[in-house]
Amino acid sequence: MTCVSLTSVAQMPLAAPSTRGLTVTPVFEGWYRNPDGSYSLSFGYFNRNFEEVLEIPVGQDNFFEPGPANRGQPAHFQPRRHWGVFAINVPEDFGYERFVWTLKIRGETFSVPGSLNRDWEIDALRGEAGSGNTPPAISFHSGGPEGSGPAGATGEPLTASVGSPLAVTVWASDDGSAAGAVRDPGEAGEPVTLTWFKHQGPGDVSFSEASHEVASSGGEATTMVTFSDPGTYVLRVRANDASGILQAGYAQCCWTNGFVNVSVNE
Repeated sequence: MTCVSLTSVAQMPLAAPSTRGLTVTPVFEGWYRNPDGSYSLSFGYFNRNFEEVLEIPVGQDNFFEPGPANRGQPAHFQPRRHWGVFAINVPEDFGYERFVWTLKIRGETFSVPGSLNRDWEIDALRGEAGSGNTPPAISFHSGGPEGSGPAGATGEPLTASVGSPLAVTVWASDDGSAAGAVRDPGEAGEPVTLTWFKHQGPGDVSFSEASHEVASSGGEATTMVTFSDPGTYVLRVRANDASGILQAGYAQCCWTNGFVNVSVNE
């Protein structure tokens, strides 16, 4: 018998990560029950590029079917994997229906269906695997209605002008539950991290502060948003608790989305 030393075998070099030129795939994360008896279908995406941000406006290359093409999906895709970016609320009697999200880019077409298949139920509101670690709550008005989970909350529409910074404020709080592993249980009371994104819109969007931290007991944060072109925009803010910061994307227990619609004039 001939023995071959593994150390003597020439290793093939790893391919360099692709920074640009690749595609983006829509992802169905699963569904969860809402307190009112309705359901939410959660979606995310995977932009294969390590650096390139992709723009696919809602329309013939970025649409849902059946029904309205625009179901709140992103048109602005940051690099790599992004979990639970938005959710579609469906009624209690949705049954065996489904919504299909399609993206077309660089000559390729990618589609994913979202449904209430029982194998795709997720713990987005109740806490991962019964842990009790629920997602942060956010609001766009002090003391106003709150939202939690991928579907989150939507603020009142705002109006801005090109080049003139617009103040956008969000309130957030969390249960403060610890997040960790068997060897490291983590610390309770970690702050909520708020991160802003452009979600839809025709031009560039800049934030004076793209990320904030507020106390888990409750706090507010304001960013100044500037738009390069007129049109209709959607901003997204993501509120992560301690577990969400650790990228617990598969269970979607640990973050909340907030959305703001902005009409930008010349």
